[in-house]
Amino acid sequence: MSILVTGGARSGKSGFAERLTAKLAPAQQAVYVATGQAFDEEMKARIALHRQQREAGSFRWETLEEPLELAALLERLSGSGKPVLVDCLTLWLSNRLLAVEDRSDRQQRVEAEIAVLERSVEGFEGILILVTNEVGDSIVPEYALGRLYRDLAGRMNARLAARCGQVFLVTAGIPVELKSREYLL
Repeated sequence: MSILVTGGARSGKSGFAERLTAKLAPAQQAVYVATGQAFDEEMKARIALHRQQREAGSFRWETLEEPLELAALLERLSGSGKPVLVDCLTLWLSNRLLAVEDRSDRQQRVEAEIAVLERSVEGFEGILILVTNEVGDSIVPEYALGRLYRDLAGRMNARLAARCGQVFLVTAGIPVELKSREYLL
């Protein structure tokens, strides 16, 4: 079963996803896939704090850091019997976008990576919880790379939501399950 958790920055997505993972984990242990990269001191501190918070809790997390090759990691973890929490897809997307050096085909290459990720999510055997951000609910970025990122994130979220059995929107710390409320035409 795959579950997508989305919402704005600091909306409570990660905390909800961690609690949901703990609730669904039969052996009170799971894999935490972190996609963030520490390029500056502030991000290093954030990553250290998140790691420390996970280690201080009673739930046992096995933390794996994978900023780029997420689909391959999910394929290796599929069928392991351990629930997997990925936090977060929009950081992974940013990493993939910036890793493409040839700007002429950047969009196509990243869209291909999203398709590979989509297949790994669709084929995942076990509990998979994916955290992502709704970045399109804000202002239109003034620069082309920002607009491309926003557009790719929106399309990625929609594609993965279609593959997940449940989709939660977290706003102001309140999770609401969306997929069961989907209006089909």
